[in-house]
Amino acid sequence: MTGKTPLEFYAEPLPDVDISELQGKLIVIEGPDGVGRTTQIERLRVWLEQSGHAVLDTGMARSALAGKGIQRAKEGNTFGPITMTLFYATDFADRLENEILPALRAGFVVITDRYIFSLIARAVARGEDRNWIEKVAGFALVPHAVFYLHAEVKDLVARVVAGRGAFDYWESGMDYGFGKDKYESFLRYQARVIRALDQMAKKHEFRTIDASRPPDKVFADLQRAISKIVPAASKRKPVRPAAASARRARRPG
Repeated sequence: MTGKTPLEFYAEPLPDVDISELQGKLIVIEGPDGVGRTTQIERLRVWLEQSGHAVLDTGMARSALAGKGIQRAKEGNTFGPITMTLFYATDFADRLENEILPALRAGFVVITDRYIFSLIARAVARGEDRNWIEKVAGFALVPHAVFYLHAEVKDLVARVVAGRGAFDYWESGMDYGFGKDKYESFLRYQARVIRALDQMAKKHEFRTIDASRPPDKVFADLQRAISKIVPAASKRKPVRPAAASARRARRPG
């Protein structure tokens, strides 16, 4: 347990931020590659908006400051592990200051696709020092809830192949040489990521959801839990999953 309340800083606070001004809700969807985070976040966004809430949907590598640079570096396969961690930390810091904090001040529901926990898990999976990266990410806000979409690697393989048709170089850990090909490297790297997330689940009070089930069942669990955090979300009929799926768009990360 962190001993912190929602919207406090984990460690060193950002300067000139008065947390008493933050009126919104911060909800994190965590999980490994291929687990279905993007699908669920899109459904949740539509459902919450139809319930009358203003929603900010954000995620890794989407900042104005670092997002495009991360994508260019990934295209050239030029990242080293420490450079990657610091680049993503910069991306998170920019989104926190310029997107997440303003939205929380305005009373938005902020849903973020991954958070500092994936940043830490990816670093640990690549052999970096956990204490160091936790200190680097200590300026993050404590969320109201972290929903951890959990699945075993064997379930992820089937989803990645069916969804994208190929394994991503970085999500397979090919930069670190976990295996002789993307398939073998994906298995080993994602197993490490899942293990790191599992270790953080108790400390940070993740709400673990079995994501090996059909997406509709996962969505129903998320709706029930979020309705307790954002009570007004339960007052209107939830959006049909099929309608939300039609608006799904692949996000970088």
